[in-house]
Amino acid sequence: MTGMAYDLVTAERIRHLLADRHDVAEKKMMGGLCFMVKGGMCCAVSGRGGLMVRVGPEVAAKLSGEPHVKPMQMAGRTVKAFVRVMPEAYRTPAQLKKWIQRGVDFTTTLPPKTVRRRASRDKRRTT
Repeated sequence: MTGMAYDLVTAERIRHLLADRHDVAEKKMMGGLCFMVKGGMCCAVSGRGGLMVRVGPEVAAKLSGEPHVKPMQMAGRTVKAFVRVMPEAYRTPAQLKKWIQRGVDFTTTLPPKTVRRRASRDKRRTT
């Protein structure tokens, strides 16, 4: 296996913070564990260390200057709606709660995701 495993302790801490919500799903992706809220990616425990938190482009630009927070890079490109938060910035329960709440606050403003499996199945039939 290549890369680093994601931080299981942090994943469990996030699970605890999101336990009261009924619209949360977990998905393993991008070498880490993603937490989906209302069908949209909210945050993830990264296999490369730290958290990825979806805060929206405007907030991400402002937060990227804070200590232990940097723009999220993927395949050499900046992902503008996310920030990468290093473990030093979420050591305490209050710090982690603040970051996860930022992700939830942004993600819940997005329209719900629709599942498109049927459309792709129909496409296969016609080709």
